[in-house]
Amino acid sequence: MQTRQDVAEMIRVFGRIGLLSFGGPAAQIALMHRELVERRDWLSERQFLGALSFTMLLPGPEAMQLATYAGWRRDGTRGGLIAGGLFVAPGALVVMLLAALYVSFGQVPLVAALFLGIKATVIIVVIEALLRVSRKALKGRLAYGLAAVAFLGLFAFSLPFPLIIAVAALVGALSMGREAEDAAAPPVSLMRSLRTVLIWGALWLGPLALLWGIAPGSLLTEVGLFFSKLAVVTFGGAYAVLAYMVQQVVGDFGWLTTGQMMDALGLAETTPGPLILVTEFVGFLAGAGQGGLGLGLLAACVTLWVTFVPCFLWIFAFAPYVEWITAQPRLNGALSGITAAVVGVILNLSIWFALHVFFTDVTATALGPATLWLPDLSTIDPGAILLAGLAAWLLMLRKWDLLAVLGTMAAAGAVWSLGFLPLFG
Repeated sequence: MQTRQDVAEMIRVFGRIGLLSFGGPAAQIALMHRELVERRDWLSERQFLGALSFTMLLPGPEAMQLATYAGWRRDGTRGGLIAGGLFVAPGALVVMLLAALYVSFGQVPLVAALFLGIKATVIIVVIEALLRVSRKALKGRLAYGLAAVAFLGLFAFSLPFPLIIAVAALVGALSMGREAEDAAAPPVSLMRSLRTVLIWGALWLGPLALLWGIAPGSLLTEVGLFFSKLAVVTFGGAYAVLAYMVQQVVGDFGWLTTGQMMDALGLAETTPGPLILVTEFVGFLAGAGQGGLGLGLLAACVTLWVTFVPCFLWIFAFAPYVEWITAQPRLNGALSGITAAVVGVILNLSIWFALHVFFTDVTATALGPATLWLPDLSTIDPGAILLAGLAAWLLMLRKWDLLAVLGTMAAAGAVWSLGFLPLFG
């Protein structure tokens, strides 16, 4: 049992991690390694890497779940709640504020101008993620094949994202499993694990069932059901699931426009915490669009609940088995298959974003059994291309910090859009 001083130190350490967790999962994981492994002996190198591999097998944001696991190792359920909660809370509060400001002032020309530079930067950030993941994931012809099939399935045939992930996991489990030493399951009570699943499952789905009983056709119920489903299929992190979310939110539900989705990702890039907080912004805009700021706030809270409560469920139920799970060759193979498919998913996302930023008009065009998003070449935006090039130079060549690039690009977008940089006449 931890003392008050130990708990206070946990709050201080994980609060610091939550406030400084900018830059996406790679930067967040590196920050936790420095704080938890190098500066403190809260996790050994082997424990840290094993936990990281385990969280990558789970749906949801792996960095947030890694923090929750580290807190659980330190002080059980209480430690996990402290660590996971503090990892999410700062970013969630900031996103809530930004969403309210966006709803109130998002159509102001200056705000739209600022977002032009941010959108251009988002394209480069996603391309960087694509390059980073592909270097690690694509090892062998099968991995390249899975990435290609995943890309074509989304880009050309609009196949459901969960289906692509399931097929990739199955192929990986059957064909990409690596030999691993046998590891005995730790002495954990199965009844205790079942009780944990039941408790956290009730916390997750209980409010959703209540909403369904009170107003089965309401927006809040639809938001809760959709993001609950998303919480189960978000393998590969936020980038991997964005294309699927956009298809549903923009195309099927009509909650947001394509431009608003781009703005949502741009805002999420500027805040601490997991990038999947973009779902909170989407929930807020969906609610505000139908019922004003009050409904927007409620929809954002519902979205946060059904997005992050499952993360605690996965960790608290399965954390006692981490050392056994990560030693199984079939599970490692499934992870390899999913990771390879994620490369194709991110490639699809990169092209989709670039088309909608660089061209004013992009339409879905049927070509036999396929449906492709094709731009009207006459609507190309030279300013967006110039800004994306500047963002690429700053991020990939000059190696600027992401926050500095976003601030610079927001200012550059405003200068361009407001006509103070007439390089193209």
